[in-house]
Amino acid sequence: MIKVPYENILGIIQEKSGLSKEQIEAKIKEKLDLLSGLVSKEGAAHIVANELGISLVTKTSGKMQISKLLEGMKDVGILGKVIQVYEVREFEKDGRKGSVGSFIAGDESGTVRVVLWNEQTKKLSEIKQGDVVRIENGYVRPRQDGVELHLNDRSSIVINPTGEKVNVGSAVEKKRLNELTDKDRLVEVMGTVVQVFDPRFYEVCPSCGKRARMDDSRFVCDNHGVITPQYAYVINAFIDDSTENMRVVCFREQAKEFLGKSEEEIMTYRDSPEKFETLRTELLGNFLRITGRVKRNEMFDRLEITAQKIEPANPEEEVAKLK
Repeated sequence: MIKVPYENILGIIQEKSGLSKEQIEAKIKEKLDLLSGLVSKEGAAHIVANELGISLVTKTSGKMQISKLLEGMKDVGILGKVIQVYEVREFEKDGRKGSVGSFIAGDESGTVRVVLWNEQTKKLSEIKQGDVVRIENGYVRPRQDGVELHLNDRSSIVINPTGEKVNVGSAVEKKRLNELTDKDRLVEVMGTVVQVFDPRFYEVCPSCGKRARMDDSRFVCDNHGVITPQYAYVINAFIDDSTENMRVVCFREQAKEFLGKSEEEIMTYRDSPEKFETLRTELLGNFLRITGRVKRNEMFDRLEITAQKIEPANPEEEVAKLK
């Protein structure tokens, strides 16, 4: 089943109907009130789109723009430029060893994490930042901040195909924190770390990395059944750029970049959280350049940034660029 996020539905209806966001949300609220308890907000938005004769998904396979990828799509392909490559991680499942690795690819419409499994991970040793990659027969799965493109045995990846060029410059907007809005997607911001929260660890499937759930005192993965989980982690912090302060959410690879620590070092904080205090103090005051996705936290009704890339920046150099 292909899932279209609520904000995407609003954008599509607004673009194709000419109605304002407020008018569309009023129609959705009418449906929610009429069908109280029988439909979700996303479901009500689908009904409104159908009544307006608007198709939310016009293409479900083949070559796609990255921004058009939706959870549940299969046999899709992209042409993108490699923005960042991550290390391969090994795991063991039912006595069998496997491996998983990933990289970030972008095109003129956006960016996506591409995940490679087992034999496919050997390709990562050939891929470097700036390469153009053509991917075919991938499938789209959800992640915490959107979706990611997975490759399996049927998938193919071609590095630097002849005659292909990709421009990703327009995909990332440089902004101050007070300029960010719900309409922003991928942005680059800079700021000083003013608060760092304890790392939060959670159980994941060792085979697919999906979050595990507790069921009758056992951990279960929706894809692989009963499992012995591994642990992933997330770091939350606040940055300030003098115009605003904002929460930045850092999952796994980005947490390693933010903390400047390896996975093995981060895992020690799970058993000995008191060891994190020294590092927390060292992180305060760091000036960072962060590329990430803007997302509204519905619970607290505020904008947050889910980091995709974190690197140290020099404030004096950045000020000089503005002169």
